Amino acid sequence: QVQLVESGGGLVQAGGSLRLSCAASGSIFSINDMGWYRQAPGKQRELVATITSGSNTNYADSVKGRFTVSKDNAKNTVYLQMNSLKPEDTAVYFCKAGVTTRTYYRMDFWGKGTLVTVSS
Repeated sequence: QVQLVESGGGLVQAGGSLRLSCAASGSIFSINDMGWYRQAPGKQRELVATITSGSNTNYADSVKGRFTVSKDNAKNTVYLQMNSLKPEDTAVYFCKAGVTTRTYYRMDFWGKGTLVTVSS
């Protein structure tokens, strides 16, 4: 019904930057919120940052001041600008979208994830 495609992951040195993108497509009536979560090896998935349809944002304490979430409504795309990256930011980053579908169901959809590796 709804597909999320992430891009922008990769290998970067500590202190460097990366920008992740996530584009949503499919049976979308409206997007209520979008966000990024991450899962490091051996750990549970955790919230990184979210942004609502009204552009309200929320960040994990560990990324405040370093990461910025933004969106392009026309493209149904959410971005995560990651600066001052640390080795502990290494994880698979997942995009999530809260969507009202064209059949008026409210559902959450997840992308497949993109790997971010920060070397020390």
